[in-house]
Amino acid sequence: MSDNYPTLVVVTKLEDWPLELPGIELVLESDYLTDHRWSSAPRARVFNLCRDYRYQSAGYYVSLLAAARRHRPFPAVETLLDMGSRGTVQAADDGLEELVRKGLSGLRSDRFTLSIYFGRNLAQRHELLAKRLFGLFPAPLLRAEFKKTGNSWRLMSLRHIAVRDVPEDHYGFLLKATKAYFARPRFGRKKTKLPRYHLAILHDPEEQLSPSSPKSLRCFEAACARVSIGTERILAADYGRLLEFDALFIRATTQVNHYTFRFAQAAEREGLVVIDDPVSILRCTNKVFQVEALAVRKIPAPKTLVTSTPDPAEAEEQLGFPCVIKVPDGSFSVGVSRVKDAKTYIATAKEVLAKSDLMLVQEFLPTDFDWRVGVLDGEAFYACKYHMAKGHWQIALHRAGRAVRYGNVEPVELVIVPAKVLKTAVRAAAAMGDGLYGVDLKQMGDRVLVIEVNDNPNLDHGCEDALLGDALWDRLAQSFLKRLEAR
Repeated sequence: MSDNYPTLVVVTKLEDWPLELPGIELVLESDYLTDHRWSSAPRARVFNLCRDYRYQSAGYYVSLLAAARRHRPFPAVETLLDMGSRGTVQAADDGLEELVRKGLSGLRSDRFTLSIYFGRNLAQRHELLAKRLFGLFPAPLLRAEFKKTGNSWRLMSLRHIAVRDVPEDHYGFLLKATKAYFARPRFGRKKTKLPRYHLAILHDPEEQLSPSSPKSLRCFEAACARVSIGTERILAADYGRLLEFDALFIRATTQVNHYTFRFAQAAEREGLVVIDDPVSILRCTNKVFQVEALAVRKIPAPKTLVTSTPDPAEAEEQLGFPCVIKVPDGSFSVGVSRVKDAKTYIATAKEVLAKSDLMLVQEFLPTDFDWRVGVLDGEAFYACKYHMAKGHWQIALHRAGRAVRYGNVEPVELVIVPAKVLKTAVRAAAAMGDGLYGVDLKQMGDRVLVIEVNDNPNLDHGCEDALLGDALWDRLAQSFLKRLEAR
């Protein structure tokens, strides 16, 4: 958020906030709800520390009106409602089993209360669990109740608490955690010039097939600095920190049933500029949608069958053998198999259909390389030839227990890329949205066919930027700046 926007702490009584921190404005809940200057104020961060968060309470309305005013409430109304949903809490509990087991093992009591202050807990052994819960249910002050049944601990309830509900012996730690949270540059005021905006880069340093290397991220971060956008790399556990940022750039492989999609949804809901946006993730990660979307728009693509049966008759008649079977949500050439005859077709189809109700079958189109055209804001901004891995029919060769082997990446200047390739790529990307895409195409003589549109394309130093250098990263940073200013 631009440094000119205020950070508000809304409280029921002034004594509920005993701290004096630079850049923080203390507002009574009654004033925030009724004073017209707040209804017409520019976008602001609103930290809701009211005493009561119940449905239709003053605290509830603070978050509700903040959202209506295009402020950023913390916690959001959705979080307040999630807290009251046993089903949502139960779903969270199901994903915490290992952390809970490690954190609470050895306790003699069959009940345990975990206090979470801005994502922190007094005990080091409970820090990871506290941070995870804060990520799932981002709110300033939380209290989680666990119960042991047999040999297993279960999360029974999770609720917001007010400052006055904090035990007296926790008060010193609460002050420490609060000061540490608000000491971050986005909330303080320093004499040095601050960036106009702040962008989070969601990445996974442990990911084997990451869309951008650490060196690539450094190139992008430098480009952002040149346009006064501050950057910070965040992890899956930092879900609760989205409120601190103006924009989100997802550089971890996306899936709908994955934390990346949840981040994208939350970022868009909170008014952040986000790439990849949730609609793009939803559309691009499912090849069944892409087949239909391309066909409706008459964008050329390989002959494709969408089927729910392992019977090879239709594929043999319409496509012939060999042909290619694809899982609907594969990436990095994973889940793509070439089948040579009816027997291998049946075996492969049964494996795919055991996990998905639908699969795709495409004609096999051997080429020495695939085109990859990067499209951003509806325009092509780089192009590469992705050559097939040596001795293989795909650009990536996956072998059990061995490193993935790739073909060469050959950057090509846009001015010498065939116009038909660029035009088709831009049309295909437009069918998915207006974000950042990598469009894969095959060219055979005059035929140009779209293989797929990727919402999370590789952007790597020495590959996609080999010709453009800093210009590629500057183009991406400028796109974020343009979107932020338009917001």
